[in-house]
Amino acid sequence: MTTHSLPRYGHDGDNGGGGGRGGGGGGDRDLVEAYVSELDGLLRGPVRAKSRLIEEARDGLTETVAARTREGEPYERAVRRAVAEFGSAQELAESFQRELTIAQARHTARAVALSAPLLLACWLLVQRVGGPQDAAVPRAAHLLATNLAAVAGAAVLLAAATLAATGTLARHLPVPHRLPLTVAWTGTTASVAMAVATLALATASVLAENWPLTAAACALAAASHAVVAGSARACRRCARLPSGEPVTL
Repeated sequence: MTTHSLPRYGHDGDNGGGGGRGGGGGGDRDLVEAYVSELDGLLRGPVRAKSRLIEEARDGLTETVAARTREGEPYERAVRRAVAEFGSAQELAESFQRELTIAQARHTARAVALSAPLLLACWLLVQRVGGPQDAAVPRAAHLLATNLAAVAGAAVLLAAATLAATGTLARHLPVPHRLPLTVAWTGTTASVAMAVATLALATASVLAENWPLTAAACALAAASHAVVAGSARACRRCARLPSGEPVTL
């Protein structure tokens, strides 16, 4: 297990506040869970990846305590020293957050890569089953949808590049530090395009000859907007948090 020379929670010889909670080391067990809970509250990122890191931290503490008790150290002292060795939850969170931020960037890139093509499909659908082309409102809606589809296409290309840069290429090249923030704003731009496309398609569906299909395309664009917007918002929050090099437990 890799540990860090981070600020210590207490001294090896003190009681760490555990002695005043009764015997049996229950207070020290609470100290471990309090540490893990604080770490959980500081981290932001995809639920599955975050849960994995939290469990790794808990398992690391548990294994350290078990190793010390096998060497004959009293359980209460072993718990206090293990927590002290890990350093503050804030410092450990900064180490973990870099990995979670990249994971969230990949999540957002996947959302864009999978959702934006729906916008392109909606545009094609409107072009084929839309209303009379000499009508001013549908014609303007079609033009707007075309421009928004171009935005979505550019977002898909960047999303694909992001997945490559944080996947296979990451084994050979470092991930650019500002890539998660770039992905976050790309996702935000794509989500705005999807929202405007939803309004355009809704307008077109009113005058469309085959309005049920156009209305379905509008619903798909709205659903795509919701997925991408939520992921991009989470990515922006992650990208703004302080982060360091990932830690190995």
